[in-house]
Amino acid sequence: MSKRSSKRVQILVVDDESSARSGLVELLREEGYEVRGAADAFKALGMVEAGVPDLLITDVHMPGMDGTSLMAKVQEAHPEVGVIVMTAYSTVERAVAAMQQGADDYLTKPIRFDELLLVVDRLLAHRETARELEEYRRASDAKSPALGWVGQSKASRNVLDLIRQVADSPASVLLTGESGTGKELAARALHDASPRRTGPFVPVHCAALAEGVLESELFGHEKGAFTGADSTRDGRFARANGGTLFLDEVGEIPLSVQVKLLRVLQERTYERVGGDRAIEVDVRVVAATHRDLLADVKEGRFREDLFYRLNVINVRLPTLRERADDIPLLAMHFLAQHASRARKQIRSISERSLDALRAYDWPGNVRQLENCIEHAVALCNDFEVDVRHLPREVLGSGRALDELPIVPGSSMAEVERYVILKTLESVGGSTSKAAKILGVSPRTIQYRMNQYRDEDPEQVALILARKKTRKRV
Repeated sequence: MSKRSSKRVQILVVDDESSARSGLVELLREEGYEVRGAADAFKALGMVEAGVPDLLITDVHMPGMDGTSLMAKVQEAHPEVGVIVMTAYSTVERAVAAMQQGADDYLTKPIRFDELLLVVDRLLAHRETARELEEYRRASDAKSPALGWVGQSKASRNVLDLIRQVADSPASVLLTGESGTGKELAARALHDASPRRTGPFVPVHCAALAEGVLESELFGHEKGAFTGADSTRDGRFARANGGTLFLDEVGEIPLSVQVKLLRVLQERTYERVGGDRAIEVDVRVVAATHRDLLADVKEGRFREDLFYRLNVINVRLPTLRERADDIPLLAMHFLAQHASRARKQIRSISERSLDALRAYDWPGNVRQLENCIEHAVALCNDFEVDVRHLPREVLGSGRALDELPIVPGSSMAEVERYVILKTLESVGGSTSKAAKILGVSPRTIQYRMNQYRDEDPEQVALILARKKTRKRV
């Protein structure tokens, strides 16, 4: 039984064959599901009205009202109900038609219980993931208007709590952490939570500006201060008056400019380049760096007095590895943004894709995750992002099976896929040999291979190529 939800799953089995129905009901109950049985579609509809199930398992061919019609009526009133249809080999076409009309999966009779359990668990896991993603989407919508920070993990809550705690203070703040952790977003959150929220927020990316240009950008210049200075020009400090100035990568500021920056922080005055008049300014400075500024101080690359002026309050931004619980929420946040920009109707991210995103180390942090989702949106022409849309570095070189190892917490679908494909590799792609080793029917292997071909055509093609090579030999 799926461990993804603490709620006891309710299943309704509908089959006019009494022995088949009672057998499935009893076996599913032994697995811990709450199961009811109905002898026909009309009784099933009455049971649905008495209590909506999570999953409907119905025979396709039944007298009176067939399983496809039953499915249509149930899903019209309760679209959240999952549906698995059962059919004899001779009526597989009807099962396929049922899937085209909304069924999630189908099984052929006689039902193999191990196969049924795998299909049930995969379907329930997929629906649980869809429910979680909808919660993530609502949480993202709820949190974004507040401070713009997307995240519900403990690490995220700690950052937001600290931001709210220090927002009212006029003291300088130093944001530290690896590149891509969202330092500018945190700076904007500080500004939005502060009494200065109605004033300007002015960012300066210090590493992108040469020494002479940076000084002029920060403090402005007088007419004739240097070649090309045809008029007096205000700098970023003047533009940020009454608001917040964000100095990104402050560790890249040259020593000569550090002196003037220190004066502003100490005296709240500055002079334009080429000028001698002190200009008063009311600005809160928020700085950010991925460098170890104390090490730079010891090596003489950064002024010690400036460091302590900037580091009155320190806020360390966690890596994405430290806030891994936020990955689905962030992924859905970025999916909504980039799908809208690309004018695509992509609504969700598959369970396997989320598993891959959670398993990856993310050296580039949140910025890399956003790039990953943008990449996936560009490749996806469906309603759901799948693993084949993700960048190769997230899955590993060549998308080999060993690069997404089975670990505690892996989904049943992931375990099943890993075992089937590794077994097929070991027998050169022979479905009959793999079925014999795994104790399932060859049709089960073929069914799964068709599914995996859609998910990862490269891996399946590799297995089939090995099979052909062995035959030639």
